[in-house]
Amino acid sequence: MSGVTLRYEDGTIALAGQPGDGFDPESLGVDADARTGGWRTSAHRYADVRVRLAATGVDVADAVLALDATSRSSTTYELRPYQRAALEDWLATDRWADLADAWHPAERPVERAPGGVLELPTGSGKTVIALHAIERLEVPTLVVVPTIDLLEQWTEELEREFDVPVGRFGGGEQRREAITVSTYDSAYLKADAIGDRFGLVVFDEVHHLGGEGFREIARLLAAPARLGLTATFERPDEAHEVVAELVGPVVHRVDVDELAGEHLAPYDLKRLEVGLTPEEREEYEAHQKIFTDYLATSSVRLRSGSDYQELVKRSGSDPRAREALLAKQRAREIMMGSEAKLDALEGILDAHRGERVIVFTAFNDLAYDVSERFLIPAITHRTGTAERREILERFREGTYTRVASSNVLDEGVDVPDASVAVVLSGSGSEREFTQRLGRILRPKADGGRALLYEVVSGETAEERVAERRR
Repeated sequence: MSGVTLRYEDGTIALAGQPGDGFDPESLGVDADARTGGWRTSAHRYADVRVRLAATGVDVADAVLALDATSRSSTTYELRPYQRAALEDWLATDRWADLADAWHPAERPVERAPGGVLELPTGSGKTVIALHAIERLEVPTLVVVPTIDLLEQWTEELEREFDVPVGRFGGGEQRREAITVSTYDSAYLKADAIGDRFGLVVFDEVHHLGGEGFREIARLLAAPARLGLTATFERPDEAHEVVAELVGPVVHRVDVDELAGEHLAPYDLKRLEVGLTPEEREEYEAHQKIFTDYLATSSVRLRSGSDYQELVKRSGSDPRAREALLAKQRAREIMMGSEAKLDALEGILDAHRGERVIVFTAFNDLAYDVSERFLIPAITHRTGTAERREILERFREGTYTRVASSNVLDEGVDVPDASVAVVLSGSGSEREFTQRLGRILRPKADGGRALLYEVVSGETAEERVAERRR
């Protein structure tokens, strides 16, 4: 029976052998490589190729993975029932589980090859599930995260739980260990060089893989075991398909309402509708008309995000398209930052004196307006790392009881416990809304309820935005 050799080469799997007697390159879905006379496929298909080869009984010389020895990892966290159910559903996706007869477990490069996405609310302990996944598989592991804050949080957690050196790609360090944490940016640059060194890859905030660039990270890694974590997997259908191909489908989902009241704080939602002043209304309607008139007289139809991107591209050469986009932006700023919204916020802050309150906005300027008017600190993407940490630490210890933010506290930052959130403005994203709600859902010492306010400008496009995110 013919044999086949597998090697890892710069983000790909190279196959060499003579077709026949079980080795059928076409059935493996690999491409001919005229340069070498063999075949080649993306590294993320390593597990799939191995499963298909095992089923044929062909002899395989597998030199793909070069895994370092790992010490026994054991976490002190105990899994809650819903966390255990999520972990077991993920483990049950093991692509090698049914191949014991065709491919003896002792011959496998790693014992298990599960793959899939877990969707659980912010604050439900997705990191704890990942720690148990690392413990169960006992293979070199790469954890990929979107921000430096998460890089540091994961590193501290892994070092504390497993008492091992943890490598870092990002934040000024480029050091690989058997367990390594990387930002998406650094992983994008290094994946082809380290793609054969890990048996498990964990993608925190896995929805980021739907982006055109970051999806290459998953394609270049050969790790047969893959775990995706997210609070709300909300991306266009194409991106869902991409993540399902590269990591696996959503294999376990827990809604926030399933945990509220027991594992998360019970919560209430309040929507406050406010009006525009006559001056704001006149300006808003004028800018909206410029935008809608352009759409009516052009071939642009805004049915998806890609349609909007096409309009942005067109604005580079079409002055009317640029005028329409600027008008749309100004109308959005008016409805999302109206004077009545700030008045409503004043009433909310007065009603919750002494409680920790987070004010979420869609624009930096609005966050700074809130900060100046109510004398509370603001955190935006312009806020330096040291200043942001100082603000959050003072918020945690109670020196500050209010903080305003434009988007940067939505994900990727360890936000201290709060009991009240105010969405002063935001997008129609369900994920953004769920993440903002999750910032106030840690169980309260007094058993109290969390409260999220939405402040919406009536008779504007923001009403549709608010409905969409629900």
